Amino acid sequence: MRAMDLKRFVRDIADFPVPGILFRDITPLLGDGAAFAAVLAALERDARAREAEAIVGIESRGFIFGAPLAVSLGLPFVPVRKPGKLPAARMSLEYALEYGESQLDIHADALRPAQRAYIVDDLLATGGTARAAAKLVELVGGTVAGAGFAIELTGLDGRGKLSEYAVYSVLQYG
Repeated sequence: MRAMDLKRFVRDIADFPVPGILFRDITPLLGDGAAFAAVLAALERDARAREAEAIVGIESRGFIFGAPLAVSLGLPFVPVRKPGKLPAARMSLEYALEYGESQLDIHADALRPAQRAYIVDDLLATGGTARAAAKLVELVGGTVAGAGFAIELTGLDGRGKLSEYAVYSVLQYG
C-alpha cells in the first residue's frame, strides 16, 4: 500500500489536545488491518536496514507500533514511559513539548552496553519526545540505531532536533 493510499486512513481533528493544534488521528489506520500492516512493514524494513537489536517504544502510541514490530523482528521491546509507571531502577529525563513540559523514564537495565535501539512512535512533530527517548537510550548505555514514525509533520522540523540520528517516517504532512 502506497503512502498516498495510507493517508486516507488518517483523520484530522482540529484543536486537539489544545486549541490551535491539528491532531493527526491514526485510529482509522489502526482499524484497517491492511493499512496497519503496511505501516508496520515499512517500519520493519527500516529497522532491519539500521540493524536494530532492540525496539524502544514511546508511551503510549509508540507501544502500538513498537510491540508488534519487536515481535515480527524477534527483538526485545523496551518501553519508554511517563513518570511513575516503571517499577524498577530507572533513568528519567524532562523535556519540552510543543504545548507543555513532560518527563520520560526508562529502566536503567533496559539495554545492554552499545545495544542498537530503534526508537518507534506514531508521530514526529517538534522532535522533543523522540530526542528525550534517544537521550534515555544513551543514558542507559545503548546506541540509537535510528528512529521510525508512522507520521512526520515536516513543517515543525522535528527531524532537525534528531539530526544526529537516522530518521524514517512512513507518512509526511507539511
